[in-house]
Amino acid sequence: MAGSWFHAADGERRLFARRAWVAAILATLLLSLVVARVAHLQIDSHQHFSTLSQDNRVRLEPLPPVRGLIYDTQGVLLAANEPSFTLTVTPDKAKDMDGLLGELSKLIRLDEADIRRFERLRRQGSPYTAVPLRLHLTEEEIARVSLEGYRFPAVDIRTDLLRTYPMGIYTAHVLGYVARIDEEEVKRIDAANYRGTDFIGKNGLEKSYEEVLHGRVGYRQVEVNAKGRVLRTLESEPPTPGKDLRLHLDIRLQRNAAAAMAGKRGAVVAIDPRTGGVLAMVSNPGFDPNPFVEGIGAKEYAALRDDIDVPLFDRALRGQYPPGSTIKPFIALGGLETGVITTGKVKHCSGAFQLPGQSHRYRDWRKGGHGSVDMRRAIVESCDVYFYDLAHHLGIDRLGDFLGKFHFGRKTGVDLAGELGGLMPSKEWKRRVRHQAWYPGETLIVGIGQGAFLATPLQLAAATAAIANGGRYLEPRVAKALDAGQGQLAPIQAPRRDLGLDPDHVEDIIQAMTQVVESPRGTARRIRSPAYRIAGKTGTAQVFTVGQKETYKEKQVAARKRDHALFVAFAPVDDPRIAVAVLVENGGHGGSVAAPIARAVMDSYLLGKDPPADLGAESEEEAEDGD
Repeated sequence: MAGSWFHAADGERRLFARRAWVAAILATLLLSLVVARVAHLQIDSHQHFSTLSQDNRVRLEPLPPVRGLIYDTQGVLLAANEPSFTLTVTPDKAKDMDGLLGELSKLIRLDEADIRRFERLRRQGSPYTAVPLRLHLTEEEIARVSLEGYRFPAVDIRTDLLRTYPMGIYTAHVLGYVARIDEEEVKRIDAANYRGTDFIGKNGLEKSYEEVLHGRVGYRQVEVNAKGRVLRTLESEPPTPGKDLRLHLDIRLQRNAAAAMAGKRGAVVAIDPRTGGVLAMVSNPGFDPNPFVEGIGAKEYAALRDDIDVPLFDRALRGQYPPGSTIKPFIALGGLETGVITTGKVKHCSGAFQLPGQSHRYRDWRKGGHGSVDMRRAIVESCDVYFYDLAHHLGIDRLGDFLGKFHFGRKTGVDLAGELGGLMPSKEWKRRVRHQAWYPGETLIVGIGQGAFLATPLQLAAATAAIANGGRYLEPRVAKALDAGQGQLAPIQAPRRDLGLDPDHVEDIIQAMTQVVESPRGTARRIRSPAYRIAGKTGTAQVFTVGQKETYKEKQVAARKRDHALFVAFAPVDDPRIAVAVLVENGGHGGSVAAPIARAVMDSYLLGKDPPADLGAESEEEAEDGD
């Protein structure tokens, strides 16, 4: 029995020893794994985790620049920045976004537009970037969110400077507006410079001067706690604010020009012939740009988009119209410069013009004709037959080349985004675009500013300014100077080009244009001013073609198919300080509808007078005056 007991005890010791060895081996293996892992973390991955740790403690934040302001020529503020409190959400910090939005909606008003905008911006941006959820928080809403803020680590309240346009509808087309950066713009902007910036210039001056208005972004390195709250600023680089812009635009003149156009569709452009500065630029009707800054509602935008009077369309910059008889002084100047005519050369006007060998009669606006007319009388009475004949002898190529000097058929180069260049038709153009040959009769039609010939009101004003200043073409400029700091302004010079015209020929044209207003036979005689001398030219442009055997009867034509009324002018004749182009869509006759508007604009600028309330009321007597 004793031997059996000793035998069993020995077996248990060996079993215990084996188990002890196995346990020791396992413990050693596990310890080795722990040591290896610690070595990996502490040695191999030291740099990686050190960086992560630093990133969790230190954050780099962009400091968006303050956008430059825009002033008119007298220092009146046209584009401002106003503080606004915005509630933002950082998606990466929100574990349950739907739940968060639901909780926030109990504290502040969140409508569907807020949610849609938030979701769109959230999709476009980084999950680590704060996304605006609700703009323009009230003081009460700020207090409620701040009180409950500890529950929402993803939520913050940010102070923004929002763009506003104090003059609203009066400057919408010229200044344009800023709005939120869209997906296409994200692809082409300097992403680093726009960190922290939600807005960008969409059109007008805001777009063309975006680079200088925006400024340069700054940064600050901040230390944050575990909840992401900023504890202190470690270092910073301040942003460079955008530069302020001073314009040639005179807001008082702009408002008076708009008032003169009240109730009409069309445009007014006024330019200083000495500098090329745009003094006023009105497209009527207009719109209020302020709702576009934060994102206009779909219903409000649809109302503007679908308005039959298209208030969103900039007629001054992009409206392309037949220039009508306002082009005649330029064609007469081309005839003088090329030697095709002299001022005293007479042409007989019987009321119609026929090309040799053709039966088609190109009619004059006066049925019985003007009789014998020289160059000056042809301009004063706007004789169509004289200019049919002149255009025929010049030919379309020579005509196009000369008018091209005044930028007809191409952009003026104005410092505004979106300009259109009109159309100066030619043989090559017709062959290329319409795949047809050019006919001589088309040259005659171009000679009275009709047919395929199109010009913008801005082109007409800039070309008129070139005549007013004796033959120098100055590219129009809306911006006058940039803020150079320390109260100094850096002037913006308009490129200028001498057209190489004979001064005597230019003077002949100016005298003829003066007689348009001062002569008893002049088509704009009713706007003659006792205070200063005006040189001008009326124009009436057909909207549709009247048949050879038909007679245009305005009262029988639908209102939106009636002729456009035009007028170009400058004043004072001896020392021009303002050149004006006026276009009234379907307005009737240039002399009775457009010319009084131009006179009101010139009175406002030269005499400080406000426009009368009854502008453009056309009498039957005036309607018989032709242009």
